[in-house]
Amino acid sequence: MAMQSKVTPLLFALILLGGFVAYLFLEQPQPQKPRGGFSTPVKVEQVALRAFPITIDALGTAKANESVTVTAQETEVITQVKFDDGEYVEAGQLLVQLNNDQEQARVRELEANISEAKRQYERIRNLAKSSAASQQLLDEQQARVKVLLAQLEVARAQLRDLEIRAPFSGYLGIRAVSNGSLVRPADVITTLDDTRLVKVDFSVAEKYLASLSSGQRVTATSVAYPDTEFEGKISTVDSRIDPVSRSILVRAIIDNPDNRLRPGMLLKITLEKQVLQALVMAEKALVPVEDKQYVFVLAGDKVEQREVQIGERRPGWVQILAGLEAGEQVVTEGTLRVRDQSPVRVLNGSEG
Repeated sequence: MAMQSKVTPLLFALILLGGFVAYLFLEQPQPQKPRGGFSTPVKVEQVALRAFPITIDALGTAKANESVTVTAQETEVITQVKFDDGEYVEAGQLLVQLNNDQEQARVRELEANISEAKRQYERIRNLAKSSAASQQLLDEQQARVKVLLAQLEVARAQLRDLEIRAPFSGYLGIRAVSNGSLVRPADVITTLDDTRLVKVDFSVAEKYLASLSSGQRVTATSVAYPDTEFEGKISTVDSRIDPVSRSILVRAIIDNPDNRLRPGMLLKITLEKQVLQALVMAEKALVPVEDKQYVFVLAGDKVEQREVQIGERRPGWVQILAGLEAGEQVVTEGTLRVRDQSPVRVLNGSEG
């Protein structure tokens, strides 16, 4: 009992001291947080009325406007190759000369026979004037001259068959023969392509059929020239729709004056369906929530979350059908850091 009466006052004093310290600590003024929180830095862009092309994209393979594989018509030995790899040639230019010794001899023989037959014809005609030769003999000699002339045309045609010429102007491919080579019909000598214009065939979905017409403008791009657009026009819309794919084949003609496009290239075709005067904004301003689209609209020093209805899209841009007015500014960078009525600090100022 004596031990308990000594401990109790000490404990009481410690409790009082602890309470006093706690009171002093609680009475210290606490720093106040700024009202409304910190402003979130964002970038904005203005919603504006502008020309908004509605386009159709497709892929197609480039083809030369005219293209042939140069072959021989006769089995014969090459005596002259008169072109180089990749050379530009004009229509009718001689490319390969085949051995034509026999044909030339045949032409010379027929020319000599025709000369003699004509001389005999003139002699008989003079005799017939004085009744020294019959009309029948004159007619027979005239017929002989005509037969020889026809034979000469055949011989000259055979001689031309031994000359391989360019059927049109264009660029030659790789040479596959040499002097002294024996060529046969269907043996490849080289290729010839007219690439001043390039044909591109591509398929378009059936639903766009009403938007297609000859003369419609198209642009083409290639991975070989990613920063260059090649312009052309639709030349033909096929008369049938593929019943399997429900698409229609379209052919466009692309200008290629500097020969940069080559046959076989994969081209991305952009077809301008129509041009709308539409309310347009940057696509990156959209904030999808389930099946709806929202944007954050700048309202003073805060942003307001607003639902919008969108229409057509193009790379980087979207058409606005409802929910915004021209001139309003929407957040394009910082959308993940803001909420409805969040205070913001605009980094790029007003943009038009």
